[in-house]
Amino acid sequence: MEESKTMSKKDIGAHKNLMHVANLKELCSHGHRALRREALAIATAGLTACDSARATAGAVSLSENGITIAGVEYPLLPDARLVVLGAGKATRPIAEALERALGDRIDGGAVILRRGDAASLEKLEVYVADHPLPTDESVTGARRLEELAGALGPDDLVLASFTGGSSALACLPPEGISFEAKRQLHSALLGSGMPIADVNSVRKHCSSIKGGRLAARIAPARIVNLTVSDVAGDQLDVLTDPTVKDTSTVADAVSVLDDYGLWDELAPSIRDFLRSPRAASPDLDGVEITTELLVTGMTVCHAMIEQAEQLGYSPVVLSTTFEGEAREMGRFVANLASSSSKYGYPFAPGTVLLGCGGENSVAIAGEGTFGSGGPGQEAALAAAMELNRSRVVALFMDTDGSDGGTDAAGAIADGMTAERASELELDLRGTLLNHSSMEPLDRLGDLIVTGATGTNVNDLFVAVVGDSNVEADRRGALV
Repeated sequence: MEESKTMSKKDIGAHKNLMHVANLKELCSHGHRALRREALAIATAGLTACDSARATAGAVSLSENGITIAGVEYPLLPDARLVVLGAGKATRPIAEALERALGDRIDGGAVILRRGDAASLEKLEVYVADHPLPTDESVTGARRLEELAGALGPDDLVLASFTGGSSALACLPPEGISFEAKRQLHSALLGSGMPIADVNSVRKHCSSIKGGRLAARIAPARIVNLTVSDVAGDQLDVLTDPTVKDTSTVADAVSVLDDYGLWDELAPSIRDFLRSPRAASPDLDGVEITTELLVTGMTVCHAMIEQAEQLGYSPVVLSTTFEGEAREMGRFVANLASSSSKYGYPFAPGTVLLGCGGENSVAIAGEGTFGSGGPGQEAALAAAMELNRSRVVALFMDTDGSDGGTDAAGAIADGMTAERASELELDLRGTLLNHSSMEPLDRLGDLIVTGATGTNVNDLFVAVVGDSNVEADRRGALV
């Protein structure tokens, strides 16, 4: 039997809050419908908390002698310049909020945004590039950032807004390395399945702006970084690495490449560069740098906790630092939720398992094989295979609205998904093995579509645990 279409007042309220989900009606038209609505409501509360524009507006303002950021005043002499530089998937709303808050006090700057991310900016130059792999436009924009950084003096102040995705959007190979070799490096790293910190340890040492090199260019001007955390542990030199001190070494980068069997696949120019002194990151001890984290994974979790409690659930934050292979993450969360639903262990039915801030990855053989799915979609498919016939709904998504570079934010699955897939003659196991998760999820109507959210706090998951041992859930909706 399908669930009843009757909605309680709480259900209706949750339904109205799902402003970020463009295909809500389709997602809630099958499977465990009431549980799906609630899982999506909880996830959407998290997305709302990711709003970097709102966070920027609350943190930045004009002051009598300059500007104030998070309660700290940064004095500016009348002829001192205030410049904004940035790139990333959450950079547009931050830049727009800065223009609204600071107006004509901004003297210029430039930001590099992802293609399709329209911006309403008057004081800043806007460049558009691509993600997850860099394109020629990435080089054009990065070179402009470097030019503007080099024109600053000791009285000037830079507001740097580098957010998730900036490594592709602002890509400037060092002298001696071609753009084609640099792009091939990015492709090999992203396809390896390694953690993002390892990916960045390599990219930082094969760049003209990463690893703190842009900060060295900005000096002697002061730098205030305004960013959102999209990595486990809020590691600054992964979040905003062009403008903070690098904590990794060239030896770390070479070790990563050796460990993942990539060293011999790289262009000779990259291997030669990594053997040279030029690969070392600059010393920034004399540069005045402050960083303000506007949004973190825990910010998002607190919002989801509040929404879950309003819906009558007991929320449990599993982690804000999960990293690893996406399908293993999906299986892990699904197993916990399924066992809890069927046996009341380790959690009782009526629990919501959630997390945000870690990052799932997908190890892909070959080069440039992006676009047929993403980590969130693979996690959802893997979860579906574990949730068979349980009263659980699990969703996995990228908070930027583009999972694996696709036009889906992620996907949702429940205890009826595997059966529905069988009826449609879909091979879930096969699609996981060949990394083509988007096609079956599209046919199942289980892709979550939000559009670009203007933020990026990495991966988010929600698992709503119903009771598999009763025919009706606690809201009276029939299975």
